[in-house]
This record gives sequence, C-alpha cells and structure tokens, in this order.
Amino acid sequence: TTMSSKSKSSSSSSSSSVAKVAEAVQQWLEWDMNKETRGEVEALWAQAQADGGEEQLALLEKRMLKRIAFGTAGLRARMAAGNACMNELVVTQTTQGLCAYVLEHLEDVATSKGVIIGYDGRYRSKLFAHTAAAVFLSKGVPVHLFRRLVATPMVPWGVSHLGLAAGVMVTASHNPKDDNGYKVYWANGAQIIPPHDKGIAASIEKNMAPWAAGHQELDMNHKLLHDPEKLIDTYMVQIKERYSFHSHENSSAKLRVAYTAMHGVGTPFVERAFKVFNLPPFVPVKEQVEPDPEFSTVKFPNPEEGKGALKLAMETAEREKCTVILANDPDADRLAVAELDEKSSEWNIFNGNQIAALFADWVWRKHVATHPHESAEQRKKNVMLASTVSSKFLQSMAKHEGFSFVDTLTGFKWMGNTAYDLERLQGMNFLFAYEVEIGFLIGNLSLDKDGVRTAAVFTEMAEQLRREGKTLWEHLHDLYAKYGYYEMNTGYFFSYSNDPLERVFKRLRTGGDDGGYIRQCGKHNVVRIRDVTTGYDSGMPDDKCAFVTMPDAHMITFYFDNGCVSTLRNSGTEPKLKYYMECNDPTSQADARAKCDEMRDLIIAEFLQPDKVGLIAPKKPV
Repeated sequence: TTMSSKSKSSSSSSSSSVAKVAEAVQQWLEWDMNKETRGEVEALWAQAQADGGEEQLALLEKRMLKRIAFGTAGLRARMAAGNACMNELVVTQTTQGLCAYVLEHLEDVATSKGVIIGYDGRYRSKLFAHTAAAVFLSKGVPVHLFRRLVATPMVPWGVSHLGLAAGVMVTASHNPKDDNGYKVYWANGAQIIPPHDKGIAASIEKNMAPWAAGHQELDMNHKLLHDPEKLIDTYMVQIKERYSFHSHENSSAKLRVAYTAMHGVGTPFVERAFKVFNLPPFVPVKEQVEPDPEFSTVKFPNPEEGKGALKLAMETAEREKCTVILANDPDADRLAVAELDEKSSEWNIFNGNQIAALFADWVWRKHVATHPHESAEQRKKNVMLASTVSSKFLQSMAKHEGFSFVDTLTGFKWMGNTAYDLERLQGMNFLFAYEVEIGFLIGNLSLDKDGVRTAAVFTEMAEQLRREGKTLWEHLHDLYAKYGYYEMNTGYFFSYSNDPLERVFKRLRTGGDDGGYIRQCGKHNVVRIRDVTTGYDSGMPDDKCAFVTMPDAHMITFYFDNGCVSTLRNSGTEPKLKYYMECNDPTSQADARAKCDEMRDLIIAEFLQPDKVGLIAPKKPV
C-alpha cells in the first residue's frame, strides 16, 4: 500500500509524528489479516489525512506507536485495532514470542507434551484462543484446547496435571466488557514471574512478523490438537478426595446458598463441585448465571465491589430464603461471600481478610484432625501464605498453632511460585494462600487462585458451623478473640502524571532527619522499613529484602512501634498510588479500628500529603 501523508502543520515535530504513524500503519496493514481491525485502521488513517483529522491522528499515535506491554499478568487491554490494544494480530505476535521462548527453554516438554489453552465468555475470547492454538500447532507443539468456555483455574490445573510446558488463558477477569487479556502459566503451573516475563517480552519483539502467510484458520482436526475435557472430570474427583471431609453429612445440609457467576463462566463448574461434595444444589441468581459478554446487570462485573455488585444476589437470596451468598468473578478464580444476619435482616459482606481467616481456620482444623500425631517440628513443615498487603492475622495464627507463615509480594503469581518452591526445595506442605482482593487457594492441587473448589469448601464449612449452631460471622469473631483483632484500611489516590507519585516516594526515602527514610509519623516511630524498590529491609540481619527487588515499581512497607504495618505502592495497571494499613489489638476490635483510622489519617496527612504534591482523591460514592 502506498500512502500520501498530508502534513497537519508546518512544524517538523508534527510532520515527523505523521511519518511515524504512516510507517506504523503501513506495517500494520501488511501484517493484519483480520478484516475488522484492518478496516478500522484504514478508516482512521483516511480520516487522519483529511482536513480536521487531528483527533484521528492522535488516536492512531496512541494505538500504533506504543506497544501493549507484556508483563507478569501477560496482556490486558481494550479490544481495538493497533499495537497498544487486544486484537488478533497482537495475540498472534504474543503467541509467536511465547512459543519461541518455550521451545528455547523447554523444547522436550513442549514438543512431547505441549501446552493448554482456555478462554472465557468475553467478546473475541474464542477467536484469540484459536489464534494462539494455530501458532503453537504451526511449530509442532501439541495443543490441549478447551472446546467450551472454561473457568480460569482449569488451565493451571491442566498444566500441572498433564505436565505441560505452559498454559494460556484468554480472559480479562473482572475488567469492563470492552477489555480482554492473555494470561500465561509456566511449566510449574504458576503464573509467570521474572525472568520469564522479560524473556517472553524480548522474544515477542523478535517474532513480530506473522509466521503464516494469509489468514490462519484453526484446523480442528489437526493431529496435535487435543480436547482436555476429561481434565475437568479428574479435577472434580481430586477436589472431593482432598478437600471434602463431610460428604456423608452434606447430603442432608439445611444451609441454603444463593450463587452468582457475575455473568461469567463459573456456573457449570461450581454446580459440579457442589455435586461431588454431595451438597444440595445452590439457588442460582437467574439473571447472572449464564455467560453474558455485556455484563448487562452490573456496572462493574467485580464481586469485590460489594453491595452494588451483589444487589441481585441479595434479592434472590431473600426471596428464596438463603442465608449465604457466594459470588465468583467472571472467570471464576475469585470468591466473594455474604451472610444474612437474621436478627437485623442485614447482609454482612465479608472482605478478603475475613474470608481468609475462616478458610485458614477450617483448613488447619481439618489438617490437625487428619494428622493428630504431628510433632512440633512436623507442624512447622506446614505452611500458609499471604500477599504482603493482606492481613497479618495468619501470622498470628501460625505463631499460636505452630505452623509456618510466609508473606510474598502482591499477586498470586508470587504465591503460586513460592508454594511450588517451598514444597519442592524445602519439603514443606502447602495448605493455603490468599490475597485480600478475594483470591484464595486451598491445597497444592493447582497453584493459582481458585473460586471453584473454594466455593464448595466454603459451603461445607458453613454447613458444619450451622450444625454447631454458629453463623460464619459469630465464628469469625471467636477467631479474633483467640488470635487477635485485626483491622485494615485500604485506599488509593490518582496520580495522573508520574510527578506526584515520584515526589511522595522520594520524600519517604530522603526526607528523614538524617537525609534517609522518614522514621516518624505523628507520635509513632518507625521500627522497620522494607523497600522492595531498592531491596532494603532494616529488619533483616544484612539489611537485604527477602523479596525480589523491583526497581521499576515503588513499594515501601513501614512497621510502627504501635504494631501498625503500612504499605504504599503504585498500581501496576492504573495511574494510582495505593495505601494499605493494618493495626491489631489483642482484646478489642473497637481499639484496633480506632488505631487503624488514626494511622490512616496520619499517613495520608504526613506521608502522602496529597494536596501538596497533586495526588487526586477518588470521588466519594454518592
């Protein structure tokens, strides 16, 4: 295609950007074989060259001149034409890079066992999954491709169970409907972490030109293409054997549970999990249990949003006399929970830390019951994990009960890999991991958060508590009385340019009396500082942080003399500075809450100074 570029202005910067866009557009049209996205780029380019086409030119600059970053979450972006978005060409290029990298590092496993690919119910998810499968097959890599919509946890389970080289799940989880994503698992069944993310990103750059000429249709009869449907049967058998302890009693359960898939893929999987646990069927939230790429009944398909997202579930539960609500996010790897307080007729929506406390207690009690003769030394070999911004309740419980607790960087990629390493390298027995953003993993069957098996386990636990005459809420408060009351505040400020964020972190590192870290907030002294950006930790013998140093991101944790722990970090996916702070009190929830609110106000006023540096507070919900 030859192109005439009509300069928008006499300035050289404008003409050079037009030239850059022209080059990028030409390259795109040479490579993109998808009629829809090709048409989109051709139309935008034609408009950009006409008079008054500044807006279209700016849009093309944004979409064409910056490439979507391949990070530890893989890809996630809006679906549209261009290098910065999710589309067939970008998925082709990404898969070529991944395929080349896998063949370079795991050639034997890749060519003998292959990879697994799944997809959710979003627009174009199936197209992207089929596009990825065609790329792997073209290099002789066997592909286990799910033939129907699948819950994300089935992909990491497939990698581990079949001993594959890698896994790909096409999903954007709980993002808005216009987004899609591409999540990558390594051969250990956990999400990729450094150095693989950088290695794959570099490999993508080396494999940009499509390997196949013309449009690639996936050959559904290809001899290396397999249907992994039986994996789901095996998963269900395994979760029953490993994680159900009361199946004989479950059949007569009186607890009534309402379930929503949040317009996602969870329903058939959670239905089967209930069945193998011998639990009575849940009551479906009819408007939300079928996959719907429009997410038509919710503003955000994120069960973590609380009351707004759970409104229909609450209506269903009240109508059908259910006392517990379970909600998956659209790809069914996370779990939200609410319980009716029958005295006040109000719903208690549990946060991630509270659900985790209930799970940890259940998992530990079941472990002790099935291993009654463990010595203190053997007990120490059992381990639970939490991301570092989650509650330290598990740490307190571990001290009390004698098992081990390890905290990790934020994100399940770190927990999955840590669980794998602790088991393989240190002979530990991994029991449970969680992140406060309602992601939970019970047992080592697979190594990523799982909203399917946790839904069945949670229901079995709630039914057993009901038989003891206790609600979930009452039991949670018994656990606090035993292990300490923990209260957390989390929040964020927008930092639309990098400047406010950089100013905050520079001051925290150099604003102290000695030109080093700030070591006081209000009347409270800092007793330990862990800075993941620089690899410094004053609480370690050699001042070295046990976590992988992350120089490209900001993350500092301050430990105060009053027991408060506060972490400040930038979001990896949005222009936000996030804060987390937790305080505890051995005997009083009100005291823990008061301390936590005081620390939040102090940290915002003294550490963040939003008005002074230009951080923008989110609008308060009306």
